[in-house]
Amino acid sequence: MIGEEARNGSHTRDIPVRSRPRWLIPYLFVLVPLSGCGDLDGGEGPGHRAQQLALSPQQELEVGRQAYREILEKYRGRILRAEDERVRRSRHVTARIVKAVGIEPLQREINLRIAGYRFEWEVNVLEDGQINAFCLPGGKIAVFTGLFSVVQNDDQLATVLSHEIAHALAHHASERIAHAHDGPQGSQIVSLFIDKKHDREQEAEADKIGVFLMTFAGYDPREAIVFWERMAQAHRGGAPPEILSDHPSDAHRIEAMKDNVRRALAGKQAFDEGRIAPPARR
Repeated sequence: MIGEEARNGSHTRDIPVRSRPRWLIPYLFVLVPLSGCGDLDGGEGPGHRAQQLALSPQQELEVGRQAYREILEKYRGRILRAEDERVRRSRHVTARIVKAVGIEPLQREINLRIAGYRFEWEVNVLEDGQINAFCLPGGKIAVFTGLFSVVQNDDQLATVLSHEIAHALAHHASERIAHAHDGPQGSQIVSLFIDKKHDREQEAEADKIGVFLMTFAGYDPREAIVFWERMAQAHRGGAPPEILSDHPSDAHRIEAMKDNVRRALAGKQAFDEGRIAPPARR
């Protein structure tokens, strides 16, 4: 498990990493003190592309904390208790994924830049029919109960959680804010995610990172293909499930996922057999 269970059912652990309700729910606004920050040179992101970031590591953590507090307040009375099986499953799967995040060769493989960032991993399950989950900056996670009506096993649950965790690890929220604002704006209300979908580039990154994370966490990445194909099929039958509202799924994406799975399985086998090159000396 990730940490000790609080009385209200939350589950938290402070993890200094070494080694979006549809991203936010549409009513949510967050106060972000951006004075003196401006766009940060994020360097090369997980997709081996230049990445501009708006938030410092501390600001990113504070944004996640505040947003999560507001969401839990909104769902007061509908946060499942720790003993609920869906909560136990979500926390167990998350704990395994978080452990995989700390694998240094994996960090190099997917080019994660998390040195200096702090993730306070916390998982809650919210009573809501949405087929969805999200991970906010800083590692704040929520799973909606509607998701359990479609995931067939923990491998598919890991598919969703690792994908959402990937967005946080790749600092996609900070990048989106950087693209939305020119220079420091002072203290202001930032509508972080209203009507702002992840673009296809970020989605492709989260797909790849997520597949590698779940594979190194010991889950079967082939179930990721099964899950997204099922979601695509559900989309053809009418309105898309919430999880697809900002996660476009099409034939090209499924094919890319199959390639990610092949690479992740090969990487995990090489890791298990000790065929991983050591980090380059600086």
